[in-house]
Amino acid sequence: MKDNNHAPLTLLVGTYTSGASEGIYVYDFDPIEGTAVYRSETAVGDPSYLNVSADEKFVYSVSEGDGAEARINAFGYDKDKKELTLLNSEQATWNAPCYIIIDRKRNFVIVPNHSSQSLSVYPLAKDGTILPAVQTVVFEGSGPDKERQSKPHPHCAYFSPDSNYVFVPDLGSDCLHRFRINDTAKEDGTDYLLKEEPKAVKVAPGSGPRHITFHPNGKYAYLINELSGTIIAFYYEEGMLEEIQTIPSDLIEGRGSADIHISPDGRYLYASHRLVNDGVAVFDISQEDGTLTPVEYVNTGIHPRNFTITPDGKFLLVACRDSDVVQIFARDEETGKLTDTGNKIELDKPVCLKWITSSD
Repeated sequence: MKDNNHAPLTLLVGTYTSGASEGIYVYDFDPIEGTAVYRSETAVGDPSYLNVSADEKFVYSVSEGDGAEARINAFGYDKDKKELTLLNSEQATWNAPCYIIIDRKRNFVIVPNHSSQSLSVYPLAKDGTILPAVQTVVFEGSGPDKERQSKPHPHCAYFSPDSNYVFVPDLGSDCLHRFRINDTAKEDGTDYLLKEEPKAVKVAPGSGPRHITFHPNGKYAYLINELSGTIIAFYYEEGMLEEIQTIPSDLIEGRGSADIHISPDGRYLYASHRLVNDGVAVFDISQEDGTLTPVEYVNTGIHPRNFTITPDGKFLLVACRDSDVVQIFARDEETGKLTDTGNKIELDKPVCLKWITSSD
């Protein structure tokens, strides 16, 4: 019988390609030793965010550029060869596409465009290729930080646990945009994203919402704010978010808070911070009410833009863009604490980490 706890893993690494990196890199990851071995690479411009289809046969990436360089890419993935093959590349509707999520039920991808204050929706064909955009939402608003909040800056889109809603953190206007998903959009050609009241959840002025994640139990959501360095905990029910706690995560006002993830067992939350005292904050999650309690702060390499936890919860990997390294930390499942294993992947400008979990 196959031991799922020790099943082989494949790690995909997206990079910025202004230096030595070529695009997306594929590694074998040993879930026992916490080590990685290079397998292949695929050239594509600035694949700063990736996502993997449910059947793990397709990988989608943005190319975070402007003009003709701003693209949405579809790849086929060969699990035997551990290789990606470009299927097609669709011109992005707006500049700086920075994130991509897959609606696996309805066959769409959603892409926030960070510098062009918008969100675009692209259908997926049956062969996995990307079709031209069918909807683009342009946001309005600003915040008190005149330099960084002069206009909307959506940086993430995330499905609710029931897959009926999409929430979009907007750094520029200090809100979480909220859309209901239209189940019949593909059949009748109507808008996929529908606006309902309330259209957004407002947070404290100057917060700068960046990324959001949901607890495995589906009851709680956690938002990291890039500018204020706080984490807001929400109670979630039927498309509505109710704030239950705001807690500091970046204690020295680095104004570069980045990514947020929860351990697979739902007991601990992790948040990365850049620009000053770069590292990862660790929080205990109350299983009774979803509130957070600080556990520790662990320093990392420079600019930990994105990180990921292995599906078994034993390791946490951090993409340190400006140190040109992916650091591998062992994770204590009882305490949530992190220990640097000394193992690492040396790679120019790594910025996104995704898993492929099986080799079948």
